[in-house]
Amino acid sequence: MRVAIAGAGSVGTAIARDLHAAGHDVLVIEQDPELVERRRSELDVTWVAADACEVSSLDSAGLATVDVVVAATGDDEDNLVISLLAKQEFAVPRVVARVNNSKNQWLFTESWGVDVSVSTPQLLTALVEEAVSVGSLVRLLQFQGGMAHLVEITLAEDSPAGATAIADLGIPREATVVAVVRDDRLVVPRGDTVLQIGDEVLLLVTADAEDAIQTLFVGS
Repeated sequence: MRVAIAGAGSVGTAIARDLHAAGHDVLVIEQDPELVERRRSELDVTWVAADACEVSSLDSAGLATVDVVVAATGDDEDNLVISLLAKQEFAVPRVVARVNNSKNQWLFTESWGVDVSVSTPQLLTALVEEAVSVGSLVRLLQFQGGMAHLVEITLAEDSPAGATAIADLGIPREATVVAVVRDDRLVVPRGDTVLQIGDEVLLLVTADAEDAIQTLFVGS
């Protein structure tokens, strides 16, 4: 897979390093030439010193040939512009954008070319809530420009889903169970998988289905 990363700060460089180690073809675009030279000696990927907010720079870097773009700069405005250009000008199949200020999360949607947005503050908050919350729905990640979320629910003693097979819950078509964590082991969900109290259930849900999922797994 060919991946272009905009921004060579600590986040962008860490992503580039991990993807390179996994065998992917990585291109990093950074507007600071001095930073590019320093990073080039640290990591053997393709480096381009250019402004990722400029169409001509992205074209010269070969953005039309990449499978994924990661807008990972420390500026939300830049990340939105990069995402929009990647999607509209170069038809990049998948665009992932970093959200620096959680107040700007609502902007990172399909209208700006964003397929998946990642907000570190929101993710950390969700992980804290996930660690302490039983019997509540916790959003972990946002997909499809905010139209779908990965959510986690730890089944409480009074959960309506306890001792019930997934197929019998009546889960709406706009939601699906993607994993169940039970006693520190992963259970791949099937229709006949019977949920138990204390299970951590991960679901992919659209915004329209969240209330129904809340009722099925948490109760009214």
